[in-house]
Amino acid sequence: MGRYVNPGNESFRQALKSNYVDKTGLISCVNQLISTTNKLICISRPRRFGKSFAAKSLIAYYGHGYDSRELFEGLDISREPSFEEHLNAYDVIMLDITDIIERLGTGPFVSQTIQREIVADLQAIYPGHIPDDDLGGALLSAVSHTGRKFIFVIDEWDAVFREAKNNESAQHEYVGLLRSLFKSGTVTDKAIAAAYLTGILPIKKYGTQSALNDFREYTMVDPAQFAPFVGFTETEVRALCEQFDMDFSEMQRWYDGYELSGVGAVYAPNSVMQACVRHNFGPYWVTSETYESLRHYIDMDFDGLQQDIAQAVGGENISVSPYSFQNDMTSIASKDDVLALFIHLGYLAYDAESGTARIPNDEVHIEFSLALRRAQHPELIRMVHESDALLKATIAGDEQAVAAGVARAHDSAVGPDWYNDEQSLRFAVKLAYLTSVDSFARIEELPSGHGRADLVFLPKKKTKVPAIVIELKWDKDSESALTQIRERNYPAVLKDWGGPLRLVGITYNSKTKEHSCTIERM
Repeated sequence: MGRYVNPGNESFRQALKSNYVDKTGLISCVNQLISTTNKLICISRPRRFGKSFAAKSLIAYYGHGYDSRELFEGLDISREPSFEEHLNAYDVIMLDITDIIERLGTGPFVSQTIQREIVADLQAIYPGHIPDDDLGGALLSAVSHTGRKFIFVIDEWDAVFREAKNNESAQHEYVGLLRSLFKSGTVTDKAIAAAYLTGILPIKKYGTQSALNDFREYTMVDPAQFAPFVGFTETEVRALCEQFDMDFSEMQRWYDGYELSGVGAVYAPNSVMQACVRHNFGPYWVTSETYESLRHYIDMDFDGLQQDIAQAVGGENISVSPYSFQNDMTSIASKDDVLALFIHLGYLAYDAESGTARIPNDEVHIEFSLALRRAQHPELIRMVHESDALLKATIAGDEQAVAAGVARAHDSAVGPDWYNDEQSLRFAVKLAYLTSVDSFARIEELPSGHGRADLVFLPKKKTKVPAIVIELKWDKDSESALTQIRERNYPAVLKDWGGPLRLVGITYNSKTKEHSCTIERM
């Protein structure tokens, strides 16, 4: 075993002792691509979504020179027909780019150093058979000697673009190394059975072309057959909740929200495991990176960006076209580029069918809320302050202030062609209360009594604010909205709440364009 070549299975052995959730079905997907034209794989997913755990399983399974059979017995991959064929059958070269950057930096000639160190590894493992040659020549010599091809596993492959985002020479040198290894030709065809790159960002583009055209990419926008291995599925989370005696509905609220085709709900793995082990729900994922990085992009002055962010924080889906994004953190040229970056970083969940994105769960909402409250953009500052004031007025029962606040939101958020529309009022109200996510879980069309309440703000745990039930009416007085709340017994769904309530009727007159509000304390 060497620093890079066949580093062993001890890391995966330790992972199995750490409440491991079986994701070895991923190996079966990779097995199907080995030695095919699709053997070069790049999988991107957000921080703390199990990228390194996946890499450890691949190294343990494929690497030669150690026996990993016992580690995989009983796991999903052991039941696959391809299990025996590929088990410990290759020389694995593992590159942890984050670790390499910490050790070698991103200065000139780092890529040459990496190549020399890999060649030295091969020479130590196969003495006398590896010439003092370039890396490609060394790989070919090793395959000629052993008869085994190589599988490359590159973890945090995009770290250079994140850690040295303003160092274009380091980026170009690094891309040159990857191209020399994986460009279709003699080395790739004869010496490499597969390559598995994993990181946060998709492969860097130059213009409209990928820097590594031969790789097949699987991203948060289109994970394809790798979708079940992006995060924890609902079935897996239910099993963990039962094992650790955790409230599944709370787990959903905190960590659910990423919907992937063919899989459904996907949860943030690190956060779920932290909640289970600590037996407490909290923002475990977002605390691994400061909200300042999020705020930096939110403050970018692209037309419509601040409005879209406010809509997302207010619970709305926002339209986004993620395909012009250059897959780095510096070539940001439009609102869509910012939103696409947020999708890849895990701050937004993307729905490919509708072409929309949304904030997935409470954990990420907390991060956006922190970023909004410290934003530098005047429009966002205004919206946050007005929303805070509106919520205070609602709790205090100040009907005139609430009506005025909703009117301002209606005027600023809805264009004249859509102003006199019932759905525009609903949209304006949700946007007006955008900072409610700090203290409330917002539920729309909540079944209760003999109908559905338009909006219910249910206080989150450890807060002392009242619950709020809002009914919206069009061309009627606000008292009629409260009458409907009482007659249809909307507060019945909150019978277990046991705390104070505010019943709020909000109406709009399409002729006078006046907004009115009536509030009742319960």
